[in-house]
Amino acid sequence: MSRPALLAVAHGTRHASGQAQVRALVAAVRRRRPDLDVRVAYLDIERPSLHAVVAGLDRPAVAVPLLFATGHHVRVDIPDAVRGTPVVTARPFVPDPALTVALTARLAEVGGLDADAIVLAAAGSSDPGAGADVHRVAGDLAAATGRPVLPGYASAARPRVEEAVARLRESGAGRVVVAAMLLADGHFHRSLATTGADAVSRPLGRHPAMVELILSRYQQARYQQARPGMSGARRTLGGHHEVAAAAPQDHTVTTPPAGTPGPRRRGTPRTSPSSPARRTP
Repeated sequence: MSRPALLAVAHGTRHASGQAQVRALVAAVRRRRPDLDVRVAYLDIERPSLHAVVAGLDRPAVAVPLLFATGHHVRVDIPDAVRGTPVVTARPFVPDPALTVALTARLAEVGGLDADAIVLAAAGSSDPGAGADVHRVAGDLAAATGRPVLPGYASAARPRVEEAVARLRESGAGRVVVAAMLLADGHFHRSLATTGADAVSRPLGRHPAMVELILSRYQQARYQQARPGMSGARRTLGGHHEVAAAAPQDHTVTTPPAGTPGPRRRGTPRTSPSSPARRTP
């Protein structure tokens, strides 16, 4: 029996550079696994649409969302498109250690590992599960970098990225860097240049860790398809994803684990001992 196809499901963008970056990522996945039938589909703006690609399938498939967190696309749009078909849906990117590897590498490119504090820039969603996902990444990134990390959002959630930057400045941070949890160039990434941060990391794009993450999600969903009683991947055929835990509502700075070396620069943000979330080792 042939392997299921891998459907890389992207959001879509009007920016030619972002379109090229997504195509390059999918091409890298094909090069990494030439034995797989890798196809791309889009949820908005670009073509082919996910509905069209699913309708043209001649074999089972795994839809891998090129999306970071739980949200409307993951809970509703993708399950609706594949319902009643031999397609299962993998989990979004968050959480996974590979994402932390890619974010840290992009931060290193702009000197972000020497910053006093980091803003983790995410697209934003009104879905509480999405907020919980982003906070988990912030905790992982704080542990990896030894720097305080505060999530910031483009829309639908608070604080906005520029608000997060300002809050860290007010808390005493000297150099604040934005870690862009974005796959490709587009309106949101370009807007990060006006948030008041000292530097902004580039999109994660075809970083090798992202290629491996896509293939990992594919394999997890395949295993779940073969063993539906297991919980390693979320099965959406004929149903919706489970609801993730609610996100913290106080938007506190996630600080590194106790004992992690702090910033070498002066001006580390001051945090209240009762409010910040602290990631345990």
